[in-house]
Amino acid sequence: MFASTNIDDIFVLLGFFADPKFRTKQIVIGQYLGIGALYGISVIASFLVLVIPATYIGLLGFAPIYFGARRLWELWNGIETGDDPEDHEKASAGHGNIVAVTLVTIANGGDNISVYTPIFATRSVYDVLTIGCIFALLTAIWLGAAHSLVNHPTLGAPIRRHGHRIVPFVLIALGILILYEAGTATLLWH
Repeated sequence: MFASTNIDDIFVLLGFFADPKFRTKQIVIGQYLGIGALYGISVIASFLVLVIPATYIGLLGFAPIYFGARRLWELWNGIETGDDPEDHEKASAGHGNIVAVTLVTIANGGDNISVYTPIFATRSVYDVLTIGCIFALLTAIWLGAAHSLVNHPTLGAPIRRHGHRIVPFVLIALGILILYEAGTATLLWH
């Protein structure tokens, strides 16, 4: 269930790991917060027998569009992406990166809620907790796989060299796809 609903997330993680603006710790924290939020919302929704309409979940598609557009603007204007860990003005940017990863993970996984909620609704509390532990383990595997690919001796160099240029377009396309697949575009036009 986790793999089928998060297969596209591996490409987003590749982009984050390839972007020198993001530190590994920020990506890991943001990913866990995002997956945790998706899990938590699904658990609450299953307990309340509340299924959030996909059109409203699709509004989360604006998060990757925003972050992609902002990153594209930074690239276009030649804004330096290298962060000096001793620069205290940029220290708060680390929190912004965590928030960016979290929001993109939630937006990318908004459809997961519609899959997880009915499954959680039909399981015992013990089963739901077990699934949560499995999700935590699989998130670590997902992060490890993406990090390994970016640092692979052969594949890593092109990913690192070009990944940060591709990420804005991937994020914008992901946001548009989320808006489209969730039917949010029709919600916005009416």
